[in-house]
Amino acid sequence: MSLEKILAISGKPGLYELKAQTRGGFVAESLADGKKISVNVRHNVSMLSEIAMYTYTEEVPLREVFQNISEKENGKEAISHKESKEKLEEYFSEVLPEYDEDRVYTSDIKKVFQWYNILAKAGKTDFSAPKEEAKTEVKEEKSSEEE
Repeated sequence: MSLEKILAISGKPGLYELKAQTRGGFVAESLADGKKISVNVRHNVSMLSEIAMYTYTEEVPLREVFQNISEKENGKEAISHKESKEKLEEYFSEVLPEYDEDRVYTSDIKKVFQWYNILAKAGKTDFSAPKEEAKTEVKEEKSSEEE
């Protein structure tokens, strides 16, 4: 499963899957309860595939962070986003050791765990790279080997 069609909509709890496009926006389905909602262009919408976490060296795509959590938890739910700040930061440093503590806030970490747990409950735990991205990575590896 790709995160290409998974959305976070400001003002709406949880995560949504893009279902259809309309003239004035699109239709999304809640991953939590399956209810469909109409979303217009005035809503602030973020695609999970476009989100990355800061590290000291680069920005790591959210799908890689989710993949690390999934491997640690064997595809099951992770720590609750309602845990203490210390527990959340300690756990997050295990799944993304190089995260930039100055630019990644506790609220960001809470969202990551909340979103991961929603995806895990919905059975969407395959966070592998989209096919186009995977091809690009293979080409980059080959070109660096040739040098």
